[in-house]
Amino acid sequence: MLPLDAEWLETDGLGGYALGTVRMDRRRRYHGLLITATTPPTGRMVLVAGQELLLSTPDGHYALSTQSYRGGVLHPRGFDHLTHFEPVPWPTWTFALPKGDRFRLELFVRRGGGSLLQLTRLSGAGPAWLEVLPLLAAREDHHLHHENAAFDFSAQVEGPMVRVRPYAGGPGVTINSNGHFTPRPLWYRNFHLALEQARGLDDEEDLATPGVFGFELNTPARWSYHAGDGLPLAANGEAFAQERARRTHLGQRRHAEDFLVTRAAGESIVAGYPWFTDWGRDTFIALRGLLHDQPERRRQILSTWAHAEHQGLLPNRFPDRGDTPEYHSVDAALWFVITCAEAWPAGLPPFIAATVERILSRYLEGTHFGIKVDHDGLLYAGQEGYALTWMDARIDGRAVTPRRGKPVELQCLWINALELFSNQSPRWRAHAEKARAQFRARFFRPELGYCYDVVDVDGVAGAVDAQLRPNQVLAIGGLPKMLLGRDEAEPLLQTLLEVLLVQGGLRTLAPDDPAYQGHYQGGPTARDQAYHQGTAWPWLLGPLVEAYWRLHGHEPGAKARAESWLAPLGRHRDGAGMGHLPEVLDGDPPHRPGGCPAQAWSLGEWMRVQVVLRGVPGGEDGGLRPGA
Repeated sequence: MLPLDAEWLETDGLGGYALGTVRMDRRRRYHGLLITATTPPTGRMVLVAGQELLLSTPDGHYALSTQSYRGGVLHPRGFDHLTHFEPVPWPTWTFALPKGDRFRLELFVRRGGGSLLQLTRLSGAGPAWLEVLPLLAAREDHHLHHENAAFDFSAQVEGPMVRVRPYAGGPGVTINSNGHFTPRPLWYRNFHLALEQARGLDDEEDLATPGVFGFELNTPARWSYHAGDGLPLAANGEAFAQERARRTHLGQRRHAEDFLVTRAAGESIVAGYPWFTDWGRDTFIALRGLLHDQPERRRQILSTWAHAEHQGLLPNRFPDRGDTPEYHSVDAALWFVITCAEAWPAGLPPFIAATVERILSRYLEGTHFGIKVDHDGLLYAGQEGYALTWMDARIDGRAVTPRRGKPVELQCLWINALELFSNQSPRWRAHAEKARAQFRARFFRPELGYCYDVVDVDGVAGAVDAQLRPNQVLAIGGLPKMLLGRDEAEPLLQTLLEVLLVQGGLRTLAPDDPAYQGHYQGGPTARDQAYHQGTAWPWLLGPLVEAYWRLHGHEPGAKARAESWLAPLGRHRDGAGMGHLPEVLDGDPPHRPGGCPAQAWSLGEWMRVQVVLRGVPGGEDGGLRPGA
């Protein structure tokens, strides 16, 4: 069986989800059974945080749920009866009872609406009774809930439906069941959230139940939690059958679908569960793999984001609440241009082409945050207090890795964007040639065996940052065009393999650097300090493997070697990840997963590089044709 603290994830396609552990105890503030996006895919609210399950038979009473309370006390200990957990096609628990009885609980989140459906079956002779107590919070997802006098326990019963609105003006919860509801208002106090404590955050919460739902188990018990009215009870069984068919049809693609969400303007991609919404750069990087076989959906997402272009920039992210996007990203717009070129290999449609033209023009002429092409044709970016690249951690308004100047991966993106779009608009070709020549002259250092991370640091001509970081991998892999020749690419690749590669990702800084931090742990400040200062990132394995495939793919054993670097991610995905991959790993052994347990670009790059390895080795496209 999977580890008891392994996390399962169910998503609704609108930004809402259910997330929990195999053991059923809540360890995060984001663990819950009904978490809905009130302004899809943002504005998440934890409505139903958990539930108590108590089974009564002639042989005794058995608690099947598990809760964690202050002091690390686990009560009740339903996992003592747990014999099997299966994540496919949805989370399913099997509990063993005396005399050979088996109790089975299944649940899934319905796609396209805030609903969690549950079904139980009991195998065995004799009468049995199940009690279910929903534990409600009705709070914003980043906050915790505490006992208060404003909580409204009153329930409106309409046949099989029980409606509860815990707070005036807030969202309500509808519970449909084939059981009998008995009002029993009660506070459950001092739940302990162990992973919040580990993250240096407040870690205790109180939850409330309006009452108990009782079921005679001579027939399967069915109940569901809904934001709004939800499904009629009669449709519950049909919904299970329909969802089984849908997931069977999706196969391995099902986990990619978890990140695809609908917002008012169209479809987008959630960067990671449980706490991220849709971010620009994450969307454009992730969709290349998540939707590698669905070009039309890629185009729809890119078209949605194109409408958000402003003065040459695309949003870094859409806030959790509110409609004003944040534009402090220098690379999001360039990733957009590149993914557009891949999505429309025969030529961009007029609206997309016009958007790309505005982006490149504003970068050339200058836009916000000091973004502007310098006299050497390379792209400069930086402004005090901002971290504009993907290494974007900040502490008290201070960028941990400001990288002001001309970052290496920014030039890779800029040159790729210019060269790809020059096929449609030739006026950009001269800019591309100038920038490419300057890149080769200014970044790769033979005496080091790798590229500078930033040149012209802080606008000082000739000032360089020689820290060994993984950003330079995009010069040889991960993008359609390689920017270095074999004589430069080979030592660069070997340096990355020898110094930065760990099991499952690339370190963000060399371990012999004085600023290196090998563990991503502790409170927010400690974690932000380590985020890009040694922490390893799985998404970077995609560009690394592609670079190796381009340079060595024709050699005997090359594919096996490349797959061996991906194998730790595959084992995690097929095991405790339950189809997903984490955001980050510790830079030091044993490279413990951290951050979001389900990250879009981690999975997207893992999927994309599988396609690369099925292609013909060598060549700038690594065997993956744009638009394929």
